[in-house]
Amino acid sequence: MILTVTLNTALDITYHVPALTPHACHRVGEVRERPGGKGLNVARVLAALGHETVVTGFAGGATGAVLRDLLAPLAPHDALLPIAGTTRRTLAVVDDAGGDTTQLNEPGPTVSPEEWAAFLSSYDYLLRDADAVALCGSLPPGIHVGAYAELVRRARAADVPVLLDTSGEPLRRGIAARPDLVKPNADELAQLTGSREPLRATRDARRRGAHTVVASLGADGVLAATPDGVWQASPPASVKGNPTGAGDSAVAGLLSGLVEQLPWPDRLSRAVALSAATVLAPAAGEFDAEAYEDLLPRIAVTERAAAA
Repeated sequence: MILTVTLNTALDITYHVPALTPHACHRVGEVRERPGGKGLNVARVLAALGHETVVTGFAGGATGAVLRDLLAPLAPHDALLPIAGTTRRTLAVVDDAGGDTTQLNEPGPTVSPEEWAAFLSSYDYLLRDADAVALCGSLPPGIHVGAYAELVRRARAADVPVLLDTSGEPLRRGIAARPDLVKPNADELAQLTGSREPLRATRDARRRGAHTVVASLGADGVLAATPDGVWQASPPASVKGNPTGAGDSAVAGLLSGLVEQLPWPDRLSRAVALSAATVLAPAAGEFDAEAYEDLLPRIAVTERAAAA
């Protein structure tokens, strides 16, 4: 079983408009609602790849009820904890003419100390059956900035491989707890290390505590600094569409490859192909299966250098 943690779940709403024009009134052509938040997106992709997945985190209020209703018929198992606050919404507006997406994210509900304590108890219980765990996304108000570091330490104590996908100070503190894998994007990596040069930055992030660092480089694919070497994996061409959830699909590819004990080049090929196929899908947490099968053998993986 693979466990994904989403402390700041969301109801993802996607609007499609013919063209997005600032300061104008728009008629929406299509509306989609999906259970969201990074870890839920990861879990849905993992389930589509055939892995048993469990999602945990928080859900509350009317929005949380809708999220859980939408999650119920899907493959990931729901282990979300109820809270008094109301789950946030995220809004993606897709410009059908240009293919670009504008994203609006609400901050999330405040989590009480009692709710956090209940989560920790549930998390420790779920770790007993987990083959790997992913800690994903932002922290909602009320949860201390070192929360991910605490969850990394608990996973390591349970001998469960842990992937961390967050940003800012939660990433800085979390990486010091020595997660098995972190997956920042280029901006998050630069904020962490102060370097815009990807190879230098990934190596610096490893020195800060991460066993392996896989950096998302957008259209250039991913760069992985591991104990065994450094690889870059790139798609054959850039794709246009809705990028929401593309990074989450990459996480699913990396986690599934870890559990299946694939060589690093195969893990990276899967991550990049899934990411690109997600851009081509209509909503986050989904990927275009035909595009994925077409892209997978065409991902270019090159070894850059031995990891420092």
